[in-house]
Amino acid sequence: MSKKKRHWLWNVLIVLTLIVCFFAFLAHYKNWHKIEEGELRILSGVYYQIIPISEIDSLGMVEKLPEMERSSGFSWLVAEKGVFKDSLTQSKVHVFVDDLAQQKIRLVHHDSLKMYINFKDSLQTRNFYDNLQLEKEALSAPDQ
Repeated sequence: MSKKKRHWLWNVLIVLTLIVCFFAFLAHYKNWHKIEEGELRILSGVYYQIIPISEIDSLGMVEKLPEMERSSGFSWLVAEKGVFKDSLTQSKVHVFVDDLAQQKIRLVHHDSLKMYINFKDSLQTRNFYDNLQLEKEALSAPDQ
């Protein structure tokens, strides 16, 4: 009995596919954030936002997300990420939520654009909210 050997191209293709899937998972599994040079940067996979802190109109904590329609994105277990459309105002809403059961930060910027964000750890969410609040206050305070 002779065994057929699989062509080397298929083996390479399988390995490359697994590597791409791993990096896609790595990019989406948590929210990557940074506050520097007066800007808030949030990355989660293909969803990326850069918001000048001076353009943040309001900041608050909410228990629950409002009714929205998904334009693009995904929900998986307790995570919800992507671009949604607000059912009431029909405006675009960016959602970067790692745990739906915990409180979320509601951020309104550029007059009417909304964003919801939280992290798997509620203390990390709270610290991020406090840091963002301090940055916003520092920018809005008059120079002395």
